[in-house]
Amino acid sequence: METETTQVAGVCVDAGGYALGMPQLCADWMPNQIFWLVITLIAIFFVLSRIALPRIGAVLAERSGTITNDIAAAEDYKNQAAAAEAAYEKALADARLEAQAIIAKAKAEIQAELDVELQKADAEIAARTAEGEAAIAEIRDTAVKSIATVAKDTAKELVLAMGGTTDAKTITAAVSARMKG
Repeated sequence: METETTQVAGVCVDAGGYALGMPQLCADWMPNQIFWLVITLIAIFFVLSRIALPRIGAVLAERSGTITNDIAAAEDYKNQAAAAEAAYEKALADARLEAQAIIAKAKAEIQAELDVELQKADAEIAARTAEGEAAIAEIRDTAVKSIATVAKDTAKELVLAMGGTTDAKTITAAVSARMKG
């Protein structure tokens, strides 16, 4: 038996069951398309509102919390760094003050040692100077005595060479008078 299929040609479909033109634009099918569009939009709305949007909201809230926590941690690290820098600056200033105190103490000790050594050197120089002056005075005294003796002997020899007579008392008086000036 043969089955017969009869198709009715309509405004949107030809006798062979093929669409004429674009089926979306066929006015006879518009109510059906609008119905399924509304059903699809409602299904999408429920899927988005019940599943996707809560997940997206949770991710956004988590990101916001992470960002807030990271900013708070960064602020805390910034405060710690500022405190560490202040402690470093204070330690550096204290070290500078201590170094200056050590330098001042060392200078004072060196100056005290230098003063002691200068006093020793001055005392030694004064002692040597006194010794030298005493030696010079002694040499001067001996030189003066030697000069007087040499002058007396020379005067005696000159008087004898000139044919005169020598009297020791006269020659000593003459030499002494001449040496006094």
